Amino acid sequence: MERHVTTPITREMARTFRCGDSVYLSGVIYTARDAAHKRLCELAAQNKPLPLDLKDATIYYVGPTPAREGQAIGSAGPTTSYRMDAYSPTLIALGETGMIGKGKRGPEVIEAMKEHGAVYFGAIGGAGALLSGCVKKAEVIAYEDLGAEAIRRLEVENLPVVVVIDSEGNNLYEQGRRNYLAAREK
Repeated sequence: MERHVTTPITREMARTFRCGDSVYLSGVIYTARDAAHKRLCELAAQNKPLPLDLKDATIYYVGPTPAREGQAIGSAGPTTSYRMDAYSPTLIALGETGMIGKGKRGPEVIEAMKEHGAVYFGAIGGAGALLSGCVKKAEVIAYEDLGAEAIRRLEVENLPVVVVIDSEGNNLYEQGRRNYLAAREK
C-alpha cells in the first residue's frame, strides 16, 4: 500500500503501518547516529533533559555531507541501523515512534517496537543525493561537535521510505526471503 504521511507519527499511527507499505514522509524528522544516540541514552539514564522531544519523533540514521549552495543539506543516505540497536529500545520507550535506516534490526529493538508501538522504515542506500532533494530545511539542534553526526531537525517533503518492520514485528527482510524461496520451489 502507498501512503502519504505527515509527521509526527503517533503511537496509534505507528500501529497502522504494515510491513511492505510504501510511505512518503513529510514534516519534521531528526537525524542521529550512534554517537548522538549514546549521548541521548546517557542523559536519559541520569534523568537529565534531552535536547529534543522524543514523543512521536522519527529519527533518520544519517550523517549528511555538507550542503552545496542553494541546498538545505548534502547527500543524505541512510546509515546501517544495527549500530543504533544498543540505544533504540531506550529511545522507543521514551517516545520515539519512527526510525529510518538500512539493514536488519536486533530482537530487542523489535520487541520494543511491538511493546510501545513504533515502526522501522528503510531508505534506499546509495540514493543519498536523491533523498537530499526531499529535505527542504535542516538545522543543527544538538551536539554540533559531532560534525556530520550532530542531531539535526529536518523538514522533509515526500521522503520515500518502505516499512521494513511494523509494530507487530513483521519483517520485510524475512518475508521477502520466504517469498523468494517459495517462488523458487515452484
